[in-house]
Amino acid sequence: MDPRRIHTALGLLADRRWRTLGELVRETGAPRRSVESLLAGLSLEHAGDRFRPTPEQSGEIAHLLSTGYRPLEPADPVGHLLPDHAAVVERMAGLIERAPRARHVLDHVSATPETVVRRALLLGARFWLPGTRLLCVGDHDLTSLAVGLVHPSVQTTVVDVDERILAYIDACAAELGVDVRTRWADLRLGLPASAVAYADLAVTDPPYTPDGVGLFVARAVQGLRDQGQGRVLLAYGASDRTPMLALKVQQALQDLNLVNEAVYPDFNRYFGAEAIGSRADLYVLRPTGKSLPAADARADRFATAIYTQGPQAVEARTAAGAFPDDVADLRPDVLVGDWPKHVLPTTPRVRLTTWLAKPYAARVRRAAVALPPGLEGALVRVLLATRAEQVRVLLPDPPGDLADETASLAEVYELTLHGSTVEAVRTRPDEADQVRRIVRAIMERAHGKVANVWRDALIDAHPNLTKRQARTLVTEAAPWARDVTLLELPLHRLRDLPTSVRTSLDHVTASSTG
Repeated sequence: MDPRRIHTALGLLADRRWRTLGELVRETGAPRRSVESLLAGLSLEHAGDRFRPTPEQSGEIAHLLSTGYRPLEPADPVGHLLPDHAAVVERMAGLIERAPRARHVLDHVSATPETVVRRALLLGARFWLPGTRLLCVGDHDLTSLAVGLVHPSVQTTVVDVDERILAYIDACAAELGVDVRTRWADLRLGLPASAVAYADLAVTDPPYTPDGVGLFVARAVQGLRDQGQGRVLLAYGASDRTPMLALKVQQALQDLNLVNEAVYPDFNRYFGAEAIGSRADLYVLRPTGKSLPAADARADRFATAIYTQGPQAVEARTAAGAFPDDVADLRPDVLVGDWPKHVLPTTPRVRLTTWLAKPYAARVRRAAVALPPGLEGALVRVLLATRAEQVRVLLPDPPGDLADETASLAEVYELTLHGSTVEAVRTRPDEADQVRRIVRAIMERAHGKVANVWRDALIDAHPNLTKRQARTLVTEAAPWARDVTLLELPLHRLRDLPTSVRTSLDHVTASSTG
């Protein structure tokens, strides 16, 4: 009853050009399994991984298609605008080509440059953008950069768990001169404080599982500052062979009390994602008065496993029982994370989300933290979130390059690794070195606004400075530090912190001698 994609495939095959399976999937938007089923019933000639119909088969296809049926492509709402932005498409093609490689464990699949530019064009065609704030909930596709090039007046914040993407977007934004800032977050642990109630519009292309879509869209809703006027744009695709999966995703959206204001079929095109035909629809979702309460209530309930592949996949093991219970020798004052009930049952417990959201009220000398599979990227932030003398972090597996990941912590912790256990012991401060003293002050108040803590530390070092002067010095040395806590900053910003602090101190010296 819905032969459009298969008839398109037949029409392409009729010209007897050599094609690969991937090319036929991308050109038709048909799921890979559907194309494979079609090809299995045809007589084909093969040359390596390429194929074409035999002359006899080509004639039969041509006769079949001569009955008058013509495949109809869904109308593109902004396709007519694309030729005027050919230079932006070309620029985005270069940026996408040089971007960090996709990580399959995060369900990364790159959108085409035309797709991200068309997303930007649709925003401008449908919404009033001057002075608008945009939140990208995940941005492996680099939609933020396309929006910055097409709509320079839009201020965009990108929230992502992939440190490589955040560093790349920051570098590209500086090169292009677009207003894009980055925040690290594993959305299962919450939306960064600076992104809550921040945006007028939100865009997300999440993992295509019900919990993945539900979580990313819930965080997008939390990121809107006007629930009555804001919108969430969602890219989501499913194979026409799996309607139950699409139904579960739509039920997750229904549970968030969102209105489907529009659905543009096949709007998004990808390099890969052949299981869904290398295409996905674009949903325009409008919150109702019940959406934010639903998002707040449900966001933290979505499962840790939200992806389709790797240790964070829906089919992967859970964290329960995955960690050893040999923490009795540490005698921790608090257990952070999801610990089995039989481990130190009388010791206070704190959820990871709570630990990262605000300072722990009681004084903690020793803490034990359990990180479940898939949340290893939170290691640095969990350590920064505590001022304990000793922290033991139990990981599901031995970390990769621990020294590289935790280099920014050298000012506050001495780290050792024992299998999959990280021991962090707080070091003594170096009071003689002003740079190290200020960096340590910032790291010891990780829940505070970086610019405020930095400003106060500058004044402590140079009491003649006023608050306004100190704030100006911080802004000049690190414009990325405004309105953000240390826990939200990407690792490349944490690594740059000593250099930026030194720059602010150099400015103090220069202004005093001048």
